[in-house]
Amino acid sequence: MKNLLAAFLLAGVMCSSIAANPVVEMETSAGTMSIELYPDKAPETVENFLTYARSGFYAGTVFHRVIDGFMIQGGGFDASMKEKPARAPIKNEAKNGLHNQVGTIAMARTRDPHSAAAQFFINLVDNTSLDYPSFDGWGYAVFGKVTQGLDVVRKIGKVRTTTVGYYQDVPAEPVIIKSVRVVDSAKAGN
Repeated sequence: MKNLLAAFLLAGVMCSSIAANPVVEMETSAGTMSIELYPDKAPETVENFLTYARSGFYAGTVFHRVIDGFMIQGGGFDASMKEKPARAPIKNEAKNGLHNQVGTIAMARTRDPHSAAAQFFINLVDNTSLDYPSFDGWGYAVFGKVTQGLDVVRKIGKVRTTTVGYYQDVPAEPVIIKSVRVVDSAKAGN
């Protein structure tokens, strides 16, 4: 009976670790943050983000749009503000019950609700106007949350910005994303 109970307990531990949400570690020139992703709420968005992360796409990109009191956006431009070619856009999964709250990560997009590709943003405040249904009826798809390193996010939000060509709110000193890698959820504090 003890062996049977031990087997059930072990199976439960194994299942809970298998079911754990993926966690990525984002190393930036301003510090490191851990982000828990929610594939149960935004499966296509999480898979898209993980595909970019695993391929090394984000290495060398920057936070190219920083608006204190709003959000920090990155994942699409290099330090010289040259846009990296992205894969095809994904469908908007904003209607998933998640909200654009402090520390959540969401997909950046154009006015076309289904135009999100590689770029993302991290909310510095609760941005309820971006939730489904937002001003355009679609919203911005939240797919995870910073679980460690929110101080780094806030630090990035405070950098001095300037205008570079057509782009406004560009950090005067580039904030570089050195890497985004999938980590063991236990190492990320989950």
